[in-house]
This record gives sequence, structure tokens and C-alpha cells, in this order.
Amino acid sequence: MLRRAKKRGRRKAVVLLSGGLDSATVLYWALARGYACTALVVDYGQRHRREIRAARAIARAAGVPIRLVRMTLPWGGSALTDRQRALPKNRSFKRIGQGIPATYVPARNTLFLSLALGLAETIGAERILIGANAIDFSGYPDCRPAYITAFQKAARLGTKAGVEGKGVRIEAPLIRKSKAQIIRLGLKLGVPYEKSWSCYQGGSRPCGRCDSCLLREKGFSEAGF
Repeated sequence: MLRRAKKRGRRKAVVLLSGGLDSATVLYWALARGYACTALVVDYGQRHRREIRAARAIARAAGVPIRLVRMTLPWGGSALTDRQRALPKNRSFKRIGQGIPATYVPARNTLFLSLALGLAETIGAERILIGANAIDFSGYPDCRPAYITAFQKAARLGTKAGVEGKGVRIEAPLIRKSKAQIIRLGLKLGVPYEKSWSCYQGGSRPCGRCDSCLLREKGFSEAGF
């Protein structure tokens, strides 16, 4: 396990924490670099609300404060917010990541990063950290490097901190890593993956068949666990 760096000055970061393994890894990555982190969790009516409990448990284990935002997306548009829509299941890894699946939530990361940007500017945080990944992922357009770069520009242009030259930096440190690489990193950092939740189905046990479950299993297997 890597020893966490001591907090240096007042360096603050807002970490978008979903309760999944990617965001949990990012939180511990930030702590290891000395950031005083605030975890931002968003309850947007997702069918797998079990992940919110996981996020709380991870934040407690890491010893960081948590800010929970509840919002409603009344227009649906995703299998994650509309239980009448079927979740993709038992897809091959060749198919996962090709095209945009039914689990895509319209503009989700734009909404989440906007909330994180408002919180960061309010508390004086210099970083926003997100667990976006463009390697072992489900094909979401808002998890790609070009999107993060574009949002960074918008954040610089559209905030008081940005126009005054003190803009918040947005980082996605896992964006070019495979799930196996993420898991190996997290284990070195001491991430309590047993507290995390990935399944889109929700419920008391992972379904083992949705894209998220399959990618998680693949990652642990390739990491040698």
C-alpha cells in the first residue's frame, strides 16, 4: 500500500464519487498526492442507487467529507433512469464500447462536472477529479479526452475564477488506463474495492451480466485477482 502524502497547504480537490471502482481509485489517487478532498455524490434517480451507499462507505473509509446532490431527470432517456427500458446484458467485449448503449444518460458528465465546478469555485478547490475512462468503457461520448478538454475550456471561460486566472483544473487521471491497470493502481493505493459497486441492475447482489459487471470482472481477472 502506498503511504498517503501529507496535505500540503490548502490544496483542495472535488472528486466526483459514484461508488464504482474508477471513482474510488481517483479519490485515493488524489489523497496520495496530498489533496484535501471533498467527495461529490449525485443521486439522479439511477436504477442502481445502491452505488450511493457504496460511495458513502468509500468516503468514510477514506476519511473525506461528502456532499450529496439530489436531482431529477424527468425526461428519462436512459436505461439507467427508466426501468421500462432494458439493460444491455451478456454482450461480448468486442461489442461493448462500439456505439452508444442504452445505459448512456444524456449529458450526465456535463451535469456532474457543472455541479463539481460550482462546488469547487465555492470552496476554493483547484482541482476537479473524475474517473472517466476511454479504454475499458461502454462507449459514452462524455468519457473521452476531447470532451474533458472541451469542458476545461468552458470552465475557464465561464467562471469568475477562470476569467481571473485562477481557474479550476479538471483531471481524469484514469482516462487512458485499462480496467486492469486501474485495479492494480488502486490495490497499491489501498482502495477498498469490496465497498464499491458497479452493477447497473442494482439490487442486493451484482447481476454479473450487464456491461459494467462484465468490465469489472474482466479487469480483476486481467489484473490477476
